[in-house]
Amino acid sequence: MTIHSESLALSLASISPAMLALIGGGLAALALLVVVLLLRSASLRREQAEEASFRAEENEARMAELLKIQAEMQGRIAVMTEVFGARQSELNQTISQRLDGMSQRVSSTITEQTKSTHENLQRLQERLAVIDAAQNNIQTLAKDVVGLQAILSNKQTRGAFGQSRMETIVADGLPMGAYAFQQTLSNGSRPDCTIRMPNGAPPLVIDAKFPLEAWNAIRDAGSPEAGKIAGQQFRRDMEVHIRDISEKYLIQGETQDTAFLFVPSESIFAEIHEHFEPVVQKAHRARIVIVSPSLLMLSIQVIQAVLKDQRMRAQAHLIQGEVAILMDDLSRLDERVRKLQGHFAMAQKDIDMVVTSADKLTRRGAKIEALEFEAGGSDAKPARDSEAAAKSVESRTGLLKLRVVDEE
Repeated sequence: MTIHSESLALSLASISPAMLALIGGGLAALALLVVVLLLRSASLRREQAEEASFRAEENEARMAELLKIQAEMQGRIAVMTEVFGARQSELNQTISQRLDGMSQRVSSTITEQTKSTHENLQRLQERLAVIDAAQNNIQTLAKDVVGLQAILSNKQTRGAFGQSRMETIVADGLPMGAYAFQQTLSNGSRPDCTIRMPNGAPPLVIDAKFPLEAWNAIRDAGSPEAGKIAGQQFRRDMEVHIRDISEKYLIQGETQDTAFLFVPSESIFAEIHEHFEPVVQKAHRARIVIVSPSLLMLSIQVIQAVLKDQRMRAQAHLIQGEVAILMDDLSRLDERVRKLQGHFAMAQKDIDMVVTSADKLTRRGAKIEALEFEAGGSDAKPARDSEAAAKSVESRTGLLKLRVVDEE
């Protein structure tokens, strides 16, 4: 330290005044520079402090604004929370209502489907019951068909079947006494049925026998040759039967010129007319009409209408007598109506005269009321006219009463 001070003192001693002045100026400049730097640093610090305070104020303002915005956000969030809560409650209510409606609809739909299913099951049970009944009927019908086949396989039973069906049709369509079964003719033959015709005409003969063996042979034929042979046999049997009916039942003056051959099946009747036309033509030439149940029923209805017309003709004189009595009553009624009309006409005439007199009196009264008097002669004349009219009215009324009494 001493060495340095001594060296500094030597250095200062060796410095000249000019150098000292220069050094002093440098020091002054240096001091001035230091002062300037200090002033600048102070201004910088002041500016920094002001800037810091401004920034602090700005930050406080921003913080206050942020707090305000935060408060507004909190209010908005609260409002949105309330709105969302209300909307959520409404949504929950709507959803619950819709769920209730859907549950009601679903329950009603399930109830309707259950009811419909129950009804369908009930209808199905009813139909099954009907099917069971129909099946029982079919079984019964099958037994009846088997019995019918057994009946038709025997000639006597088959004839009884055709006879009973024909008798049922005739008995249902005609009154008692208009037909007879198994009536003996003059030649000793006994037709199945005879129908009495109107106006004393000979009865109509119906035969119910039909050669069914040959027809069953046609149906049972297994080959065309067998069918042809069975058809020829059926044609021969039909021709023989037609000839027997013509010889036995067509008696001149005792029976009709035409007889019926009853076929107890519509299908057999159609087959005969379709495949055995020569047999049908031969029957027509022999005055034998082949009839099915429907044609026999129609013929019976026509005969019934003819018999009804005959009965009406038989009662025609009674009807004419009743009509004559009715006409007498009608003529008396017409005469009395005409008398009553004359009375009404006379009464109407008298009423018209009374109305005329009343009109004259009304006009005369109106003139009197208006003080339109005429001369004495002229006044007397209308008075006399009115008195005469009144007397005429009274006299005519009395005549009317007397006339009515006399006519009664």
